[in-house]
Amino acid sequence: MRKLPVLFILLLFSLNAHAVHECGSPHLSITSDGHAGHGCESLKETDFFYGDPRGDAPELSVRGRHKVGVRTLQLVNLNQLDILSYSEQQTNPRYDRKLTIEVWYPAKLQADQKQITTYSDVLGHGASNPARPNLPFSFGGRAARNAEADASSKSLPLVIISHGYSGSRVIMTWLAENLASKGYIVAAIDHTESTHADAESISSTMINRPRDINFVISSMDELSQNSGSFLFGMINAELTAVVGYSMGTYGALSAAGVGASQGAVDYPGGVPGRHLASLQAGDPRFEAMLDKRIKVIVAFAPYAPAGYWSAVGIKNLKVPSLFIVGSQDQTTGFAAAQWLFDNAINSDRYLLVYQGAIHEVATNPAPPLADLHPREYAHYQEPAWDNRRLNNVNQHFITAFLGKHLLGNSSKYGDYLKLPVMSNDSPRTDTSDPNYWKGFAKWTAIGMELHRRRAQTVE
Repeated sequence: MRKLPVLFILLLFSLNAHAVHECGSPHLSITSDGHAGHGCESLKETDFFYGDPRGDAPELSVRGRHKVGVRTLQLVNLNQLDILSYSEQQTNPRYDRKLTIEVWYPAKLQADQKQITTYSDVLGHGASNPARPNLPFSFGGRAARNAEADASSKSLPLVIISHGYSGSRVIMTWLAENLASKGYIVAAIDHTESTHADAESISSTMINRPRDINFVISSMDELSQNSGSFLFGMINAELTAVVGYSMGTYGALSAAGVGASQGAVDYPGGVPGRHLASLQAGDPRFEAMLDKRIKVIVAFAPYAPAGYWSAVGIKNLKVPSLFIVGSQDQTTGFAAAQWLFDNAINSDRYLLVYQGAIHEVATNPAPPLADLHPREYAHYQEPAWDNRRLNNVNQHFITAFLGKHLLGNSSKYGDYLKLPVMSNDSPRTDTSDPNYWKGFAKWTAIGMELHRRRAQTVE
């Protein structure tokens, strides 16, 4: 028998080491073109899906009683500013802005229907970026694609998820599926010109994020009022939470009333034509677009570069807020989150800090394909934390935060947020100790901080 070259053997071993598809199923075969065919069609409910609880998951991270359905919707926001086409000759270009959203909801499943779906995304940053090209991948989810909505579920609160720059509507499925199982309607936005697949100049993000959020809130409200919609009667948009990650927090903060500063409007090389002034604190156009249906925000790794937000504007954040950040975040910076927390004096607010974490505190775990591309791996994975662990802890605290401040159920959820600041300051195995964080199993309340400040009197 002819011996194989050593290099070929090493390559074959390397391929086998990565022969598990992102969905968790083993590859079925090697196709005729030499690529590994994936096994998403072989997914089982016993497989691991992003957001599933680890053995050390805190109490409120477990899924709720509802089965979960998911659908992809296409929306069009008519006659929007096309900032990417701005020029001295064309100072107010317009276009119909297309948005793709993923919607999760309590579902009524058929006898043979399973809570299994496949999500698709790409690695990379923009369509024509040779340093970070688009690399398609798929992964499994614990939701039933296009399932019938559970019409017995009425007037449910709405959660909007806004990804980072760049990102996608499926980068936080760990949270979307979990909240839908607990009786929320969840809509995650693909912000056009800001996704892994199509990222363009950040000026599009600056202009469009809060407007996209407000448009999707209104679109979901209209779906609920449309008797022909699959979500007819199911949404109470008056109870809306906005969850943002990185640049998604820019959209969340802006939509919640925090206006840009004069310095941000005047910044050289920023949004051209001074169009950012329409999102400036005190500008009548900004005040007119604010949506009072937003009742709380959750801000992961928040965007707050020095001088961007108005010192007056931050005081206009009057809804309860939960900031979640890594103590070693050097992308948006830990100091940015601290500034927001310190200065949002009219918000009943929390700051959850992961000691030693960096910027990727909100994402799904890195897909296996990213193992072969270090820059893309770094886009997902925390180096000092297991993202599955972060997902579970985030599920726990967001469930408590929304339960108390959006649903108004302090008696059920309040004690999960009334904690000593330092999780480390308690015996590791004595969960009855008053300093031990409620909801965490013994040995597991470590490496975290939860700071709380009450709002001043809001005029």
